[in-house]
Amino acid sequence: MEMQARWENQLLALAGNVPHPSTRPFFSYWAGDASLRKAYARAEEITAEHSKSFYLASQLLPEEKRSAIRALYAFCRTVDDIVDEDTADERDAHLDYWRGIVQSASFSDDDPVAAAWTDTLARYHIPRHYALQLIDGVNRDMTQTRYQTFDELATYCYGVASTVGLMSMYIVGFESNDAVPYAIKLGVACKMTISCAM
Repeated sequence: MEMQARWENQLLALAGNVPHPSTRPFFSYWAGDASLRKAYARAEEITAEHSKSFYLASQLLPEEKRSAIRALYAFCRTVDDIVDEDTADERDAHLDYWRGIVQSASFSDDDPVAAAWTDTLARYHIPRHYALQLIDGVNRDMTQTRYQTFDELATYCYGVASTVGLMSMYIVGFESNDAVPYAIKLGVACKMTISCAM
């Protein structure tokens, strides 16, 4: 049996022992909710505007999963933009707003990204701590830009990339929790590859 490195064990501990979802999404926004359809349309626009490759790749998914994965993208893009573009005071307030959305599913009526994302979180039973870890991960860019050890760097990559893969699994589907370590390692590898290429 393959021995796991210390960083892998640390990241598995961060992911937690989340039970595999035994139920399918429990309701559909296709049931006539016009405002929710508009919210998902906004998430689609954000995806098309910011990542043509992701937008095209997600076209291959069935319609509801396609909309959900684009809602995930819009959430990730929104919190990343907050860190990159807001002032310090704005950033803290806006990230707290998104933490509240993840924890309580309450949001401003005029926030289509939040509407699509909370619906996706609920329908696909996405563990909320992954979304919170992503928010904390992108916010870490404001306080730390260098890492002394690979373990520290891997933990950062987990927060900003592996969490996205873990949330995506709940939308796309997976057969068992055996997939979790692979999602974590893929996120770390992708983030390191992108960072090295910049």
